[in-house]
Amino acid sequence: MHMKESPHRKVVGIMTLIVGLMFGFSFALVPLYKIACKKIGLNTSIPISSFADPIAAKNSGVITSRDVTVQFIAMTNQGLPWDFYPKTKMVKMHPGETAKVLFYAKNKTHQDMKVQAIPSMTPVQSISHFHKIECFCFNQQSLKAGEVKDMALVFQVDKDLPKDIHTITLAYTLFDATRRS
Repeated sequence: MHMKESPHRKVVGIMTLIVGLMFGFSFALVPLYKIACKKIGLNTSIPISSFADPIAAKNSGVITSRDVTVQFIAMTNQGLPWDFYPKTKMVKMHPGETAKVLFYAKNKTHQDMKVQAIPSMTPVQSISHFHKIECFCFNQQSLKAGEVKDMALVFQVDKDLPKDIHTITLAYTLFDATRRS
């Protein structure tokens, strides 16, 4: 007697494959995002190692006759049990000036975790005029269970920022990057 494969086994097999692919894709998002940004030129970062004192080195050529407001927003991806927020919600600065802000992060779990911050910015026209010199978003951040950390962002708003842009909003979403077996 020849037995056919149960339709339920087939559905369970397909669903297991789909869940496995979804899980694998979630871990691939951060590296794929970095590759995509590099390819289309969205990574306007300048490595901090280029400057002995990045803030002093970058403040030459400041346009003092104009102000720009930079707003900061922080959020965690679905259900990430962390506290994450900017310690400074807004900075008023001059184009060409360099500034530093801190973001607060706390791992509220009972296990060590790694996270990756993914930025977004509006208006879109400001992206090529906003230069991150130092950013916690460049690398994954590891925090032990219950650990608190201040994470720095050093940036400059380019003096060539279009004159009709008065406010830039920079948002970070924190994603779980912990690899579990």
